Amino acid sequence: MASEEASLRALESLMTEFFHNCTTNERKREIEELLNNFAQQIGAWRFCLYFLSSTRNDYVMMYSLTVFENLINKMWLGVPSQDKMEIRSCLPKLLLAHHKTLPYFIRNKLCKVIVDIGRQDWPMFYHDFFTNILQLIQSPVTTPLGLIMLKTTSEELACPREDLSVARKEELRKLLLDQVQTVLGLLTGILESIWDKHSVTAATPPPSPTSGESGDLLSSLLQSPSAAKLLNQPIPILDTESEYICSLALECLAHLFSWIPLSTSITPSLLTTIFHFARFGCDTRVRKMSSVNGSSQNSVLGQERGRLGVLAMSCINELMSKNCVPMEFEEYLLRMFQQTFYLLQKITKENNAHTVKSRLEELDERVLCWGRQAESYIEKFTDFLRLFVSVHLRRIESYSQFPVVEFLALLFKYTFHQPTHEGYFSCLDIWTLFLDYLTSKIKSRLADKEAVLNRYEDALVLLLTEVLNRIQFRYNQAQLEELDDETLDDDQQTEWQRYLRQSLEVVAKVMELLPTHAFSTLFPVLQDNLEVYLGLQQFVVTSGTGHRLNITAENDCRRLHCSLRDLSSLLQAVGRLAEYFIGDVFAARFNDALTVVERLVKVTLYGSQIKLYNIETAVPSVLKPDLIDVHAQSLAALQAYAHWLAQFYSEVHRQNPEQFISLVSTALEAITPLISSKVQEKLLLSACHLLVSLATTVRPVFLISIPAVQKVFNRITDTSAQRLPDKAQVLVCRALSNVLLLPWPNLPESEQQWAVRSTNHASLISALTREYRQLKSSAILPQRKVQLEDTKVIIHQTLSVLEDIVESISGESTKSRQICYQSLQESVQVSLALFPAFIHQSDVTDEMLSFFLTLFQGLRVQMGVPFTEQIIQTFLNMFTREQLAESILHEGSTGCRVVEKFLKILQVVVQEPGQVFKPFLPSVISLCMEQVYPIIAERSSPDVKAELFELLFRVLHHNWRYFFKSSVLASVQRGVAEEQMENEAQFSAIMQAFGQSFLQPDIHLFKQNLFYLETLNTKQKLYHKKIFRTTMLFQFVNVLLQVLVHKSHDLLQEEIGIATYNMASVDFDGFYSAFLPEFLANCDGVDSNQKNVLGRNFKMDRDLPSFTQNVHRLVNDLRYYRLCNDSLPPGTVKL
Repeated sequence: MASEEASLRALESLMTEFFHNCTTNERKREIEELLNNFAQQIGAWRFCLYFLSSTRNDYVMMYSLTVFENLINKMWLGVPSQDKMEIRSCLPKLLLAHHKTLPYFIRNKLCKVIVDIGRQDWPMFYHDFFTNILQLIQSPVTTPLGLIMLKTTSEELACPREDLSVARKEELRKLLLDQVQTVLGLLTGILESIWDKHSVTAATPPPSPTSGESGDLLSSLLQSPSAAKLLNQPIPILDTESEYICSLALECLAHLFSWIPLSTSITPSLLTTIFHFARFGCDTRVRKMSSVNGSSQNSVLGQERGRLGVLAMSCINELMSKNCVPMEFEEYLLRMFQQTFYLLQKITKENNAHTVKSRLEELDERVLCWGRQAESYIEKFTDFLRLFVSVHLRRIESYSQFPVVEFLALLFKYTFHQPTHEGYFSCLDIWTLFLDYLTSKIKSRLADKEAVLNRYEDALVLLLTEVLNRIQFRYNQAQLEELDDETLDDDQQTEWQRYLRQSLEVVAKVMELLPTHAFSTLFPVLQDNLEVYLGLQQFVVTSGTGHRLNITAENDCRRLHCSLRDLSSLLQAVGRLAEYFIGDVFAARFNDALTVVERLVKVTLYGSQIKLYNIETAVPSVLKPDLIDVHAQSLAALQAYAHWLAQFYSEVHRQNPEQFISLVSTALEAITPLISSKVQEKLLLSACHLLVSLATTVRPVFLISIPAVQKVFNRITDTSAQRLPDKAQVLVCRALSNVLLLPWPNLPESEQQWAVRSTNHASLISALTREYRQLKSSAILPQRKVQLEDTKVIIHQTLSVLEDIVESISGESTKSRQICYQSLQESVQVSLALFPAFIHQSDVTDEMLSFFLTLFQGLRVQMGVPFTEQIIQTFLNMFTREQLAESILHEGSTGCRVVEKFLKILQVVVQEPGQVFKPFLPSVISLCMEQVYPIIAERSSPDVKAELFELLFRVLHHNWRYFFKSSVLASVQRGVAEEQMENEAQFSAIMQAFGQSFLQPDIHLFKQNLFYLETLNTKQKLYHKKIFRTTMLFQFVNVLLQVLVHKSHDLLQEEIGIATYNMASVDFDGFYSAFLPEFLANCDGVDSNQKNVLGRNFKMDRDLPSFTQNVHRLVNDLRYYRLCNDSLPPGTVKL
């Protein structure tokens, strides 16, 4: 023993040194190597057994258990059976002897090591593994230990990792399922006996504070009065040991429920017991008792009780999340819902409004659950409600004894008393799910639409009113002021914007179901706030420096601030509802919509006329942004009604259009004064967007003759006027161009006045591009730095405008595109002439290629073949191998973007039907394969690759006959088996590149390219072509299988499995007789016997589900055998 003793002392001092904060990293690495070498020795486990029984040093115990874990999980096959027996008998004895004194993390690790042995050896060599666990649970002294073992067994054996063969995984699951009934019975017994033992067992229970709760709702929820009485019993007070045992039992149940199917093993008595414990979470009195004596021990007890509630809800939610419910379990589900809603009623019971919220606040305290992050009872309860509505509502709603409307009333109370914003958001999500469910139900059952709506009408109107109140400072100032309106989240919105958006989505969904109610609820509120805003005019006074708002009292300013914020929100709400006034319901809801639009037009004009955006106020930092925001939101709300205006125009243009003309003209009067570089950008952009919508969506014929519009034309084409900010300039130019280019609705071709409009458009573009066109002569000469910067600014400003104009008409009629191209023709030629001069300025090249890409997408027909050819030829000449290398390798992301846009242009070219651009195919393919591909193939960076492979895919997909000349005759004469192949070398090179891409780590590229191959197979039968079938098919299958074995792209397992099947199914005989044996023969790390087993287990199935299952079995077992073989000691003889 001396050597063991000495080793132990040496190990203890090494461990202490390793974790000492003065030890250097170098020394730590030495110690680590030493420890690893010790662990690899055969027989090291004997030392570790001695260490475990003789030391109190936590580090040493942990290290010793890690040695065992490694031995069992990686080397067990090579351990002599005598040693295995010894380990199987010693470790459980050690656990039994020391479990009370070991630190919990050491005890849990030791449990896991014993369970790992069971995972390998039960039941064949370790037949009493599970019986031992059941005995531990049944013996009162070791119940906690047995429960920890049970939970660990459930975790490690039910969903084991990949270090087991598929057959063993299936065997373990079956063995465990056989034990489920016994285990659930045991756990029910433990929980029931603890509950009964601690229950208050007086013959007549004292009147409890809860006795008033079994009102009508409760008796309708719980059919039997006895159940209601049961749930009204006072909650027992548990001692610490009992708390601990119950929490372990509930944790076991939660894990078991995560994998066992719903069945009658989950008995009503078990469910009732779980619900008893769920009451611990929602009974604040239990928590309050913890602070009666003010002792810290008691407050810990309160935490424990809260934890029991959270754990019980976790169990309930595990059951709830299962969508597949057997018929015999449905009744249990109904009972579960009834009991949970009893809890919901308890949580939201009113004494007065304050207590509901304060009770929820208490229940929202987070409690730590073993080994998990802190969770609160309210979070768990909200999860339950979400699962109920999303998964089970359709199932339960049909039960006459389930009171859905009463449930909604409770959910309403629960939602609007949430203590946190996140909690409130989560509840709004639940309402959104409910509204979606209702909408789809009504669409599928139009016959009884009214009956369904009548049932829920009151609840929906209440919801709408309360959600609207919640977004108004008038009712909810304290909470709304807490919301952050500056920091942007991942979705580029602030907390306040998110709050408003989610609230307005609920409003919109109610509007869809109950349009008249929603409108009559919202409009009066909007009207009230508008009165305040429109009444500000009387307080505007003229001062020396301009206009001033004569409201100075602090209280008045605060009230005005709240009213303006609310008006801004309500304007957004009215805008959000615009879609519910158009289409089929246009006539029915015309008057409501007209009222809204008239008000909006009036408000926008009022804001622009009295220039509230430039007014001086008593609190400029608050009121000025408010006034600007209201003005901007009124323009945005009016813009939302553009489609309504367009429909109005088409209905009335023949009869009396005066009302329509007046609306549009007034709106333009409101817009024009705002189109100025002196106006704040937020307001300016809102005005520009409204102008674009009027020009693009409404398109009235009289737009161009309105003086306000002509004023904007003059301002934009006047070179002496100060240019608008970039975004605004682009929008205004788009609007003016569209006024001239887009066909007028409701008029025949002969009345479109194309000739006049064409001339006007040409002069507009000419004015916008004057400076740009002058660059042609000077840009060829070498430029000084300052001059170059000026030139770049002109290029940027002009191209951003032109690109936008082309993009906005790319989907329009041929005539519009013709006129557009005629106006742009000179500028396009200038761009092409300038391109070579700026080839080394990647920022300029980037913008030029963006412009050309937009031209190709929108106007390639108008540009004509000769000029298009000239452009492509220029680009092909400019992008030499050296230029591509410079762009990709040395110019960073901008350089890569340039190449990507060039490839995108080529994608458009190769997709063009007909023969026009076919002559370019050889040079496009050679550019891809000989110039771009060699530069990027070996780079790990994903830049350019996605675009290149998309181009190659388009080359194949749209030009299949360039490679496969199939004649109709040949396909009719079955005798001609194969079609002719042309350009075979290029085809093979492209396929080779696709194959190579599957060997690289980039998962997005892998997914994209796999999809391309599958598409080519679906559309063009790629896998069936002779060249693919004979020279490439099994190379691809091999690569895909290797990828699965290496687990490098695990997220794509399913897609890879399906692609493998599609390839193999082309030649199943070849796959089973030649490929599979060869694949296994070349597998290293497995012996011939194992290869035979792998081959035998791969059944010769020819349907997709069985085949992919076989593939995943092969991959799993191959990895498992390799793992086993790697861990065998050298020289082991394998039988």
